[in-house]
Amino acid sequence: MSALLDRLVAAQKADQAAARNVPLGCLAQLLRAFGGKEAAAGAGRGAAAAVPRLVEQLTARELEILVLLAAGTPNPRIAEDLVVSLDTVKKHVSHLLGKLGAAYCTEAVTRARQLGLIP
Repeated sequence: MSALLDRLVAAQKADQAAARNVPLGCLAQLLRAFGGKEAAAGAGRGAAAAVPRLVEQLTARELEILVLLAAGTPNPRIAEDLVVSLDTVKKHVSHLLGKLGAAYCTEAVTRARQLGLIP
């Protein structure tokens, strides 16, 4: 299931017609549910994924946003998909950057992949 969801996220990123009507927020929630580490950590809205090399663990919402960032989703689209304000998304991204020790979103995504947080 995780591999299928990864393919859907990639199709969304490539703007392929088959995946156009699938909200990325929904895909992120499903990925989190089937993602092993996130599911094992009890991925409720406030739950954190336990990654030993992180000083401060990511929340479930931060992981959800991280998946969307990895798919190349712009902040306004993330806000729309997750039904939150743009400022809320920016705050989550800011927390992600700090927790992952990154200066940019691409660096945060690379670090998250190295830590096994996202595929």
